[in-house]
Amino acid sequence: MSPRALAFAAALVIGVAHAHTDSPPRTPVDYSKAEETPFGKAADPKKAVRTIRIDMADTMRFTPAAITVKRGDTVRFMATNHGKVMHEMVLGTMQELREHAEMMKKHPGMEHDEPHMLHVAPGKSGEMGWRFTQAGEFLYGCLVPGHFEAGMVGRITVKE
Repeated sequence: MSPRALAFAAALVIGVAHAHTDSPPRTPVDYSKAEETPFGKAADPKKAVRTIRIDMADTMRFTPAAITVKRGDTVRFMATNHGKVMHEMVLGTMQELREHAEMMKKHPGMEHDEPHMLHVAPGKSGEMGWRFTQAGEFLYGCLVPGHFEAGMVGRITVKE
């Protein structure tokens, strides 16, 4: 078995063993008090200028895997999990996602509900609004243990 196939198989086993059982309800966000992050801030998805549909799959991939947006745009992400295991869509920088992925390995049952995170159960969908306030390159990843390491990461390019 190739190293890539072995990593994929391990990610599936780990993901199934530690996956949440269902998509938890999102805590309502007070968008007027949304905190600024290096990659933007939470925004009301109803005020989005664009909707981007993200498909999540047990192949440990997002589709699309690359997105380009304009700085200042508010985007509504609609993420659908077409797989059989829990997946997440977490926005951030590479450093933040790696640190969070390591924490998730140590505490796989940890529950968190931040405006830049979606937890999507198999066969379900979730939505998140985000305003990209900084130009640059940011990421979205699935931080279920093993998924990020298996390549479940996408790239967001924010242009001026």
